[in-house]
Amino acid sequence: MPWTVDWQVIVAGVDVTSRWRHYLSSLEVVDKDGESADTCALELDDTDGQVKLPPKGASVSVGLNGVTVFQGTVDRVRSRGAKGGGRTLSVGAKGLDIRSKVKEPLSFHMDDASLQEFLAKAGKLAGLAGVKVSPGLASIARDYWSADAESFLHLGQRLARELAGTFKIRGDQAVLKARGDAATPAGGTLPTVTARYGEGGNVLNWDIEPFAGRREFGRAKVRYFDRETASFKEEEVDFEIEDAPDASNVVRAPVADQAQARETAEARKRDADREGGGGTIDLDLAEEAFAEGTVDLSGTRPGVDGLYRIASRTHRANKNGGATTHLDVKQPAGGAGRDTRKAE
Repeated sequence: MPWTVDWQVIVAGVDVTSRWRHYLSSLEVVDKDGESADTCALELDDTDGQVKLPPKGASVSVGLNGVTVFQGTVDRVRSRGAKGGGRTLSVGAKGLDIRSKVKEPLSFHMDDASLQEFLAKAGKLAGLAGVKVSPGLASIARDYWSADAESFLHLGQRLARELAGTFKIRGDQAVLKARGDAATPAGGTLPTVTARYGEGGNVLNWDIEPFAGRREFGRAKVRYFDRETASFKEEEVDFEIEDAPDASNVVRAPVADQAQARETAEARKRDADREGGGGTIDLDLAEEAFAEGTVDLSGTRPGVDGLYRIASRTHRANKNGGATTHLDVKQPAGGAGRDTRKAE
């Protein structure tokens, strides 16, 4: 049975699509909103050992219906076989080269610098070609930044957790953007995926909690040290959420000054908004879906229909079974979580 989706695979700069047309049996690409690297898994029929073994660290690019959905490097290769059962070759790739200097500890500091300047220097020391930081975070200025025997990978993840951001390394580029921001650091906008249930729709199933109260707070409080008065003070930021509970998200560790306290409190506000609900959506292949993009769900029921932030996206394509997209979603908005119908 021929493939029902148009795919393209480029390995080490060579387009192997036509060569693999009869051998590739399935593919899976995963795009997450941070912490974990993007991954790709390619399964090939290797009955006669005819597929050339991809070299370790070779670049890999995968496209679906003309959209590039993965870029990374070969991380592993696994051969399987059994008497009378044929042979398969599995090729695994990651969005970052784990053999590169991004995992090498860094020890340096910068005085009176912005976050963009600090991460740009860290990225250069880690051998990356560039680091892009979204405008809302890039201009954050502090009188002291430091990397204390931590890798660039760990450094980016630590700052992302502190500032409620998404940190990614793809190839020789790194990105740090504020969570919940549909704009890319380069100034573009991530597309909105249409997910409609019902006749003619593309939704296969959904499992969603349109609201979740466990992680809801009404405000954030952060302690900081005020040098002028030589005393600890507290910065408070209201979350401005409708029906917010009278509970505060109190950050345990004090920070250096009022500016950092405000940044930390604003980050907790973004976290609260993001964790207000979520679930999963499975639909026909939506190659335009990316982590941190938006999905517009409709046709399910009032209070569930609405906008959601994509926390992770998995494309799966099979030579004999078509192609689907699995979305993990968070941050309900646009009517999700509220049934406005009048009771009869």
